[in-house]
Amino acid sequence: MSNPKELKYTQEHEWLRIEGNTGTVGITDHAQEALGEVTFVELPDEGRETSPGDEVGAIESSKAASSIYAPAAGKIAEVNTALDEDPSPVNSDPYGQGWIYKIELSEPHQADGLMDADAYENFLKEEE
Repeated sequence: MSNPKELKYTQEHEWLRIEGNTGTVGITDHAQEALGEVTFVELPDEGRETSPGDEVGAIESSKAASSIYAPAAGKIAEVNTALDEDPSPVNSDPYGQGWIYKIELSEPHQADGLMDADAYENFLKEEE
């Protein structure tokens, strides 16, 4: 699966889709493949204020556990509660139904410092 061009990416393998002052956050296809079958998602608390790089949640899988980080400053506006009952969309549709949370961006320009799809692809190659 290729990484969607309209998204921004972090070195921690989260993606950010910006729509106005709202950002939707999930983990990349690369991250879900590395984790294996996701068995549990610890969702962030709605209303929580974040700074870039804050740990806001976690994902557990058959292979490992991994933290979820905030890609930008803001307030957690919504979480994907459907993942409480069935976390499988994180594996099957990481850029769609597998989104994890939405954040009201307090400083949308911070996303300018994140990687675009091409830079993320290069980052993955360097990481290997």
